[in-house]
Amino acid sequence: MPKEPETIIAEYHLNRYQPDQPQIAVHDLAAYLATHQAHASKGHIHSYYQLIWFQTGTGTHTVDFTDYAVAENTLFFIAKNQVHHFDHDRDYTGVLVHFNEHFLVQQSTEMDFLLKCHLFNDPAQSSFCHVDQGTELLLADYVRLLRQELASAESFGKEMLLVTYLRAFLIQAQRLKNEAGRQLGQVPFFADEKRLNLTRFVNLVEESYTQGLTVNGYAQRLALSPRTLANLTNELLGKSPSLLIQERIILEAQRLLLHSSLHINQIAFRLGFEDASYFVKYFKKHLRLSPTDFRKATT
Repeated sequence: MPKEPETIIAEYHLNRYQPDQPQIAVHDLAAYLATHQAHASKGHIHSYYQLIWFQTGTGTHTVDFTDYAVAENTLFFIAKNQVHHFDHDRDYTGVLVHFNEHFLVQQSTEMDFLLKCHLFNDPAQSSFCHVDQGTELLLADYVRLLRQELASAESFGKEMLLVTYLRAFLIQAQRLKNEAGRQLGQVPFFADEKRLNLTRFVNLVEESYTQGLTVNGYAQRLALSPRTLANLTNELLGKSPSLLIQERIILEAQRLLLHSSLHINQIAFRLGFEDASYFVKYFKKHLRLSPTDFRKATT
């Protein structure tokens, strides 16, 4: 996975310019961390999705600005472009599964599947879940089948089988998250039209937050009315569309302030602000700290 030059936050890819190479990879967690400790223990992002299954070991796994306690049989879901890092010098065992979006999503029905799974980029759900004993056996089987197929010299139907095993793994993971939510008294996630539209909106914000789009602009791209968009974000998340857009901009500003050495005006430009002083006011309005003070407090 070569690292591209001139990245601000360290960014890693999976066979990005090698379409003839597998677009999915399965790694032993301990071996991977031993080889990649230098970058894995620092905040970084990927252009691919990542499943991290901690089978044994304890410690902390940091996703953006939240520290999560790692326990035995904990499964994390890391979206593309989400900043995370591992503890230093931790003795973990487990499995990593990496896959590019276009590997799983080759048709519109497959995009619907990824949306309905709702494991990644979901502001209403946790970034992890615990794996129970029964599901552990199922997931281990899917991992074994993925490894077996990746190692096979047979090319006929190879990608189809890999996608099938990955989808089965994700389905079981979503069932785990649903059950965990039920035990906490939460309403389980159901992929109805409102939820799918919300997920599409969140994904569109992820793609477009630096473009200065208004709520009307987002609604138009989603073929929704601004009122419908506002109703669904308020109903499902208790937030307005504009607040969700602002929060995404602020999150990226925080990432760049913490994980890069860019000057404030450079960060402002990257986030779509023509006037750096307006960006400073915008940031301070949301966090009650200037960008400079935030950087000092977090480094």
